[in-house]
Amino acid sequence: MINLKAAPCDEGAIRSVATTPCGVSTKSWVLVATILASTIAYVDESVVNIALPAVERELGASAAVVQWLVNAYTLCLAALLLIGGAAADRFGRRKMFISGVGIFAAASLACGLAPNVALLILARAVQGFGAALLVPCSLALIGASFDEAERGRAIGTWAGFSAVAGAIGPILGGFIVDHFSWRWIFLINPLLALPAIWIAAEHVPESVDPLATGRLDWRGGFFALTGLAGVCFGLIAAPDFGWTDARALAPLVCGVALLGAFLWIERREAVPMLPLELFRSRTFSAVNLLTLLLYAALAAAFFFLPFALIQVHGYSAVLAGVAFLPFTIIMALLSRWSGGLVDRLGARLPLIVGPAITALGFGLLAMTVRAGAYWAFLVSLSVLGLGMAISVAPLTTTVINAVPADKTGVASGINNAVAALASLLAVAICGAAALGLYDRALDRALAQSSGSTQLTQTVTAARGKFAAASAGSANQGGDQAQARSIITASLAQSIEDIMALAAALALAAAASGTLLPRAEP
Repeated sequence: MINLKAAPCDEGAIRSVATTPCGVSTKSWVLVATILASTIAYVDESVVNIALPAVERELGASAAVVQWLVNAYTLCLAALLLIGGAAADRFGRRKMFISGVGIFAAASLACGLAPNVALLILARAVQGFGAALLVPCSLALIGASFDEAERGRAIGTWAGFSAVAGAIGPILGGFIVDHFSWRWIFLINPLLALPAIWIAAEHVPESVDPLATGRLDWRGGFFALTGLAGVCFGLIAAPDFGWTDARALAPLVCGVALLGAFLWIERREAVPMLPLELFRSRTFSAVNLLTLLLYAALAAAFFFLPFALIQVHGYSAVLAGVAFLPFTIIMALLSRWSGGLVDRLGARLPLIVGPAITALGFGLLAMTVRAGAYWAFLVSLSVLGLGMAISVAPLTTTVINAVPADKTGVASGINNAVAALASLLAVAICGAAALGLYDRALDRALAQSSGSTQLTQTVTAARGKFAAASAGSANQGGDQAQARSIITASLAQSIEDIMALAAALALAAAASGTLLPRAEP
């Protein structure tokens, strides 16, 4: 999940930008272009999870393939986000912005037209590369076009529209999935991308960072990308092949080795994409640990929640999208209020209380998955939204305050990359765990049943495919109804366990908040 967290600009790195005779007009064009582009990224990311059950069902994909539909995108975003921002500062923010939007739009078109899952996953990876340029360039353009007195309001406008897009996205995605095809959630992206590219090309001035010298850290980007890819491949493959099988173990070992090489390179790189010296700050390290744990919990829960709503309870994709609305609305309404908590209370208390309330929300979801009514999902997500609203703004402020003034942009970029990394690892690890739990639950249910060969075949065919929970029908009799009951109950059990794990991760995030210094009286 992309954070709605602004990366503040380095005042010494901003070169004044050209304006039209009406300076306000140029700034307005900048806002329109960046809002359109960010809307593409936020809407696409929020609707893909809603569409996962339909994609799995239509393409006959396994659960491992579904994980890659999310992780191929997140992998490229997490590994290349920092280098994308550096490229924008050096080669031109408008140029990289247009490139990112164009790549994202072309990849979206490829996603919508993909004839098989292999090409769909490849296109999702290219989307992630485009997002790694699009996301940091959007804020960099705003920072370069608005002076300090206007920048806060401009970023607030951008964030407000992004929040609206995040709220509309799941509902729109659900409607498209229910009434058209999941493919259209990708095919609508170019409709927003084309005007964004035109506006940027015609009305947005170019800007660069005159202090951005030296080569980009492509070596670091390569080792980060390949290392994370190896780790994810091993984690996702393990449920199918076994943890000791070379087909899962070898990618894991190679991935860890490549990530070790990445850290070694970053320690020696003149201009690293990940300045490790920032982690010497106890506050900076603690808040990034909190980010890793909290966003891992959120990514794991949001990956599986549509399966609980659609596959277990049989709600439509539209209702599954609407269920996310309380979370988004509460986040949007309380973000401004929570932004002032650090000034009044310091960072420590909000970053303990917020994740703790978030853990309560995950706990409520765990109790709701199996037999909860729709309103119970809404209540659980409202509590979850309250906890995240209390957490996000103080977290962002603490990241910025923990480093020198000339490093705030880099620090915010690192924190966003950590959040993307958390999502990547959470989907891989929790997906593998859920699949193992699901398959074992199916085996236990079969061992306890006395059904026919047809029942055994139907349930066995459901292994490794979450969408198989739709097998049979509630009003069918005999083996089909029993098979559906076994599959649905097994899926509910595995998702319930993942929600409990998310609650534990959020509690660990609250515990990491205790590492932050106490507010001075």
